[in-house]
Amino acid sequence: MPTNNKSNSPKLTIDLQYASLAIESAINKTASSALIKKWVKSTTALSGLITLRFVNTAEGKKLNLAFRQKDYATNVLTFPYELSKDAVVADIIFCLPVLQKEAKEQSKSLKAHLAHLIVHGCLHAQGHDHEVSRDAKKMEALEIQILQKLGFANPYS
Repeated sequence: MPTNNKSNSPKLTIDLQYASLAIESAINKTASSALIKKWVKSTTALSGLITLRFVNTAEGKKLNLAFRQKDYATNVLTFPYELSKDAVVADIIFCLPVLQKEAKEQSKSLKAHLAHLIVHGCLHAQGHDHEVSRDAKKMEALEIQILQKLGFANPYS
C-alpha cells in the first residue's frame, strides 16, 4: 500500500553562494533566495545537490580560463559531477556583471535573464547541451516551456 511519506520523495538541496556581500545584495534585490530555489526546482524532479555561486568578473574569468581555456568571464558555467536516473550533483557559476551587461544589451530585466540562465545551467547539469543544432533546439524548447510556466517570456524571441 503506497504511503504519503515525505521521506520517500526526492530531496534536492540547493545551496546559494555569493562571492561578496555586494553581489549577494544585488542578487537579493533581483530575486529572493526562495524564488531562485523555485526556479531551480522547476527544472528537475531529481534529488541531489545543486550549488549556485554568484561571482564577480575576476573569479568568472579565472574559472573560464582554468576549465574552458577561454580568457574572459562568461555568463554561466556548469560543472556536473553526478547524474543518474535518480540524482544530480552540480555546481553552477553565474558572473553577475556579465549577466547585468547582457540583460541591458538585450533589453531584458535582470530578473528574466537570471531566471533564464538558472534554467539553462540546471538543464546543462542534467546532461542537456546545445553544441549541435538538434540538441540546441531541444534544449531551447525545454527552456521556453519551463520559463513560460514560471511566468517569463520566450528568451529567444
